[in-house]
Amino acid sequence: MNSSGRDALGIYVSFPFCRSKCTYCNFASGVYPAADHAPYVDRLIEDLSGAGAWAAAIGVDLPRRADSVYLGGGTPSLLEPDLLARLFASIRAEFDLDTDAEITMECAPGQLSGATLEALVAAGVNRVSLGVQSFVDSEAHASGRLHDRAAVEADLRRLRAAGIANLSVDLIAGLAGQTFASWEESLSALIDSGVSHASIYMLEVDEDSRLGREVLNHGARYRADLVPSDDTIAQMYERALERLEAAGLSQAGLHQYEISNFARPGFESRHNLRYWQRRPYLGIGLDASSMAFVVNGTKGHAGLPDVLRSTTTDDLKQYLAGPAAPETTWLSTARQHEEAWFLALRMNEGVNVDALRQEFGPEPVAQAMETVARLVNDGLLTDDGARVRLTARGRLLSNDVFQEFLEPTAATTA
Repeated sequence: MNSSGRDALGIYVSFPFCRSKCTYCNFASGVYPAADHAPYVDRLIEDLSGAGAWAAAIGVDLPRRADSVYLGGGTPSLLEPDLLARLFASIRAEFDLDTDAEITMECAPGQLSGATLEALVAAGVNRVSLGVQSFVDSEAHASGRLHDRAAVEADLRRLRAAGIANLSVDLIAGLAGQTFASWEESLSALIDSGVSHASIYMLEVDEDSRLGREVLNHGARYRADLVPSDDTIAQMYERALERLEAAGLSQAGLHQYEISNFARPGFESRHNLRYWQRRPYLGIGLDASSMAFVVNGTKGHAGLPDVLRSTTTDDLKQYLAGPAAPETTWLSTARQHEEAWFLALRMNEGVNVDALRQEFGPEPVAQAMETVARLVNDGLLTDDGARVRLTARGRLLSNDVFQEFLEPTAATTA
């Protein structure tokens, strides 16, 4: 972990507006009036300009230098060109972006106008993530997506022609009606697309999405009765690993570097990596999270700085009403140690045990290594003496593995 003052900042900007709400979506996004776009950007700019004062008042370090910006959602590609220009002008006015900063924008296939494409290029966007989810038209439409495969392929061509070559595609294993044959079709299309990055997620079934609630209630709306079983979804995920690994053997293919993320060498998401590496980031907008270090923090082992996490409201009306203090959580040293384990375990490089001993001291790491030994015996982790990593089975059961490193009382809320 980089302590206070030694690292650049990552900036995440949430844009929660969509043209349709996907059945599987559990994010704070929705089909809100387009008339709210301009007031929302006004609020984003207000929060950007006030970020420094907020950080100073609460006593955390907020670097002015930033090396990544991520505009997510929702569907940020719905932003009108003038609003996009205003937003990025504010970001550059408040923060010093590195000349080679990674600047990502999420786009919905088929919803990127020519004028908006020109505006994002002018704003310096150099990476685009396309929310494809499935290359099979019937699956995409059934889940609430408005695009087809032809639209995806057309957008990839348009983006490359505009000079944006760093492209990512999202796929979901477990969509309603998905079969092994249709999953193979999506994987083949992904490999053939030549993108430099891909995210492959296993469908989350929870009460925060319409589809999840229907599955939990054993209903049939949104084709919930056609959602594959957990075992089938796991097999689809494993098949994705096999296909991408095989494709990468003969070319500079997509190699797994995190549970759900794959990249060509050098194209790993720099912004997302800072989440797993516990590096500072500022979240602006609806339901956005931040992480920062206390200025000159001296508590904990060997001067380990205090860590603050904060989250903004997920109520759009409340957000548009004006600035409000985000919900904040100060992480104890014990909680930071726990996060160090489960966040690093997400990545294929795993946990550097010696680095954790230097950061937190030998005693807490020794206790964690007892848990590691038990999970190694269970076939969920490997330990080569220097690094601890998830096994293939451990990735499928990663949430259960992470829970083994957590103590629910370790964090205190301010």
